[in-house]
Amino acid sequence: MKKRFLAVALALTTVLALAAGGCGKKNEGPLTLVYAEVNPKDTIVGQVAADFKSKVEELSKGQIIIDVQYSGVLGAEQDVLDAMLTGAGQAQISRISAFSLTSYGAKKSVLLSLPYTFASREHFWKFATSDLANQFLDESYENKLGVKGLFYGEEGFRHFFTKKPVNSIEDLKGLKLRVSNDPVMNGLVKGLGASPTVVSFTELYSAIDSGVVDGAEQPIANYKSNSFPEVANNMILDGHTLGAIEIIVSSTVWDKLTKEQQNILIEAGKYAQENNKKNSQAKEDEVLKELRESGCNIVEVKDVTPWQNAVKSVVEENAKGYEDLYQKILDLNK
Repeated sequence: MKKRFLAVALALTTVLALAAGGCGKKNEGPLTLVYAEVNPKDTIVGQVAADFKSKVEELSKGQIIIDVQYSGVLGAEQDVLDAMLTGAGQAQISRISAFSLTSYGAKKSVLLSLPYTFASREHFWKFATSDLANQFLDESYENKLGVKGLFYGEEGFRHFFTKKPVNSIEDLKGLKLRVSNDPVMNGLVKGLGASPTVVSFTELYSAIDSGVVDGAEQPIANYKSNSFPEVANNMILDGHTLGAIEIIVSSTVWDKLTKEQQNILIEAGKYAQENNKKNSQAKEDEVLKELRESGCNIVEVKDVTPWQNAVKSVVEENAKGYEDLYQKILDLNK
């Protein structure tokens, strides 16, 4: 409670300072920006937040403080995003799933969540560091949605984990699998023969434990750090989606920053992105080894073709109108 109160107080102070036009003036105290992260600090995305914070504070010589609120202290990812878009949020910066803005009008971002789009991490990073990525990052700001994309990163491929062992696509049939309120994920789960069930991420552990759902999907590192093996100790590595992430900043805050301050956030983003690129695979390999050693049942998918075929219609339906742009993403793998 004390931590939440502090975050609210800091956020209110920041909003008032920005509203007064005090951003960047000399002889003022440091500017504090609250950064929301639903996962713990020891996850891949938690490290992205820590790297961004350290570099911003270094480059600004302590004149911009990034107050990272980990482990969902400020609420579920969707709740934080909703508040930021309406200008009523406690956070000014947040890490979101790269496709979270789709339902708000950033239609291009849905392409990043389509099943089996990225063939490898290398494929994703070719996109994330390309000029093409800027078209996606700028979309929400250009459409005046209330936030601006700073940079992309990733938290590893996402896989299904379940209470009972799943050894093939056939074993998913009839299972209740947790999804966020997202049409692509709903379509993916249905295409694989399972039943999509909407559950908030903050309630997921208890939903699995009580049998509300039979499983869900997460990147490997998040699966372990959120203690999901305690209630669902089986994971099948189908890699249906690369867990692309986007770090966003409130448009109101961004527009009040000086050009120098904006450049600091951009440069810090590049630093955090580069570290993410270097370290995510190693972190994931480390966690996977720990899971296996602890007795977690890990199943490799040797042929992903049946999985791809089962969700072809989901890809085609959600890429409508953006076929050429989607093809450009696919072509980066050549």
